[in-house]
Amino acid sequence: MIPDERWADLLRTRATDPGAIGRAYAARRRRSRLLSERGTLFLVAADHPARGALGVGGDPLAMADRRSLLDRLLTALAHPDVDGVLGTPDVVEDLLLLDGLHERVVIGSMNRGGLAGADWEVDDRFTAYDPGSIARCGLDGGKMLLRLVDSDAGTIPTLESCARAVSALAGLGVVALVEPLPHERDETGKLVLQRDPVALARASSVAAGLGVTSAHTWLKLPAAPDAVLDTTTLPALVLGGAPSARPADDLASWGRSLRHPTVRGLVVGRALLYPPDGDVASAVAAAAAVLRTAKERGPSDGPPPTTGNAR
Repeated sequence: MIPDERWADLLRTRATDPGAIGRAYAARRRRSRLLSERGTLFLVAADHPARGALGVGGDPLAMADRRSLLDRLLTALAHPDVDGVLGTPDVVEDLLLLDGLHERVVIGSMNRGGLAGADWEVDDRFTAYDPGSIARCGLDGGKMLLRLVDSDAGTIPTLESCARAVSALAGLGVVALVEPLPHERDETGKLVLQRDPVALARASSVAAGLGVTSAHTWLKLPAAPDAVLDTTTLPALVLGGAPSARPADDLASWGRSLRHPTVRGLVVGRALLYPPDGDVASAVAAAAAVLRTAKERGPSDGPPPTTGNAR
């Protein structure tokens, strides 16, 4: 997807023409609506490196190679059912310079200060896009991660910051995509996602009430039982989470949640960009097929999923 000459041009532009980024934002052709013609939204996430989350599976540096990451993103974006990307400024701007974001939805990732594995990880400062820059750059929304850890006071400033961001984005008429994830620390101090319906329903309810209005709020939630997805009328996207060793299980879990009427689509990153067999195009096509099938079939009458993957 990125031949040597094109890669060299990108590096040369980065070094010699910083103004090209502003021109690329201004020149991006935006599509007229957020949802696809089928009423769905399928985004590929690539905001992990900015908070130091570089590993996938057994490779601790899987996402560290920027050329490889961009190549995989362009492969994913080439699928007609992929609506766009979720990323931090550095990734979004690389894709802009590569002409990869015309007629695509672009969601800017905002709080990346809770570095993966850091003692202060729960205190997730806003270190990337802010509401004003998202509006100025013509992006379609801003995403924020909200880890809820009752035993960690770092939850409090993050909660407050997310509420302010939701209010500011709404004031600008821009989507606020909130990802609420309940965690607790295990005996080693590591954060572990709480997958039970009670914890997930509580987190969803807290996120839905953030800010002075919920008019522009969307939720990004793990694949979950209907009891969790029933907590709000806000539109939701199912997050892909950390890929398992069995991609078919991930697809099945997403598919069940995608049939819930509040769920509009998927946001998946590592599971599609770094599949076990390395075939990004096939992984994206499989996820697109699951989304399409789920929405064609409508609400599920089968048993709900009981788990979701941590992001």
